[in-house]
Amino acid sequence: MSTAGTLIEKPGMVTTLGLLTLINGILNIVFGLVVTAMIVLGTFFVGIICAPVTALPAVLGIFEILYALKLLANPPRPVRASRTIAILEICAILAGNVMSMVVGIVALVFYSDPAVKAHFARINAPAA
Repeated sequence: MSTAGTLIEKPGMVTTLGLLTLINGILNIVFGLVVTAMIVLGTFFVGIICAPVTALPAVLGIFEILYALKLLANPPRPVRASRTIAILEICAILAGNVMSMVVGIVALVFYSDPAVKAHFARINAPAA
């Protein structure tokens, strides 16, 4: 950290978390759209009734990408640790998305690390 306080160094875990969340968000969008298309086309459009349920991973993917871009921003933008997104990633196992579950568990473990907690506290501290 510089003497002026303008440069905030990110722990490696925060960068890793941002990259994992970004990649998982992209995969969730693709996964959600592919599963939805397969169900709708495989049932000769009768499965369109299920489309809102099968598209949920794609919606989660959009939120993941937006959050990851905030985490990876340089200089860091104020952002809180999003345990909600991590929990929703774990819940994506209900849609059969194992990768998302793994990323959610890793995210929760990283959020409990003291260096990551200190980083989030530092970037969210009110300016003096």
